[in-house]
Amino acid sequence: MGWKDVVAAYVQLTKPRVIELLLLTTVPVMFFAARGVPPLGLVLATVVGGALSAGSASTYNCVYDRDIDEQMRRTRRRALPRHVVTPRAALVFATVLAVLSTVVLATWVNWLSAGLSLLANAFYVFVYTMVLKRRTTQNIVWGGIAGCFPTMIGWTAVTGELAWAPVVLFMVVFFWTPPHTWALALRYREDYAQVDVPMLPVVKPAAEVGRQIVLYSWVMVATSLLLWPVAGTGPVYPVVAVVLGAVFLVEAHRMWGRAKASDRLVDIAPMRLFHNSNLYLSLLFVAVALDPLLG
Repeated sequence: MGWKDVVAAYVQLTKPRVIELLLLTTVPVMFFAARGVPPLGLVLATVVGGALSAGSASTYNCVYDRDIDEQMRRTRRRALPRHVVTPRAALVFATVLAVLSTVVLATWVNWLSAGLSLLANAFYVFVYTMVLKRRTTQNIVWGGIAGCFPTMIGWTAVTGELAWAPVVLFMVVFFWTPPHTWALALRYREDYAQVDVPMLPVVKPAAEVGRQIVLYSWVMVATSLLLWPVAGTGPVYPVVAVVLGAVFLVEAHRMWGRAKASDRLVDIAPMRLFHNSNLYLSLLFVAVALDPLLG
């Protein structure tokens, strides 16, 4: 293999798409906390530190899950299952990223943000990956907490302290994670079943999964509207939150209806909701950033 292939393999270990999603919930909150445009240097340091931390957690996850990744269609092309990178090298890489992340955030942002980032990394690795993922259908519900921390990291990067506004956004991501992940797990439920990972779609009928998705979706939308009175937003955010929430709920109910009518994957079409969930979160946090600018 050439050096470009090796570099690409290490980058793949960090799961860049996950990093993008996490940064999407970090930077807009910085704009919201600053009530305008935060210092560019601070944003850059937070983005770099957050990306390193997320990449570290993902790499640790790849090391621990390499046995099941090798058996699943969705993950068998990753670097460790293909033996492009050794487990030991990946472990060293993950540790270096974690150290660099902590140094960057502690030096150029603040110790509170650095501590929250380190806590999110540890929670994802030790609680979700090593304890919950292979043992309970609630794995992604509670394990998803790790993915909620960027809202608090973005806020504390600007203010140096916690407040109720980032807590509300933390809870929005918390309730968003199950519908998002269960839709994807429906698509790959045979993969998860093959490796005995008890994702909800593996142990429950599709109709029940659809019902749970609808319940979490309603709570998610209701929680998103709390930011308006809690943080005193302008009119931009609540209007966008209502419109996006209505669209998401319609799609969630439609998928539930399809799941009740048929258990066949082709009929349920769960990836429609999965892609819709990505769009929902993206546009909602864009509204978070734009609200103080347009207000």
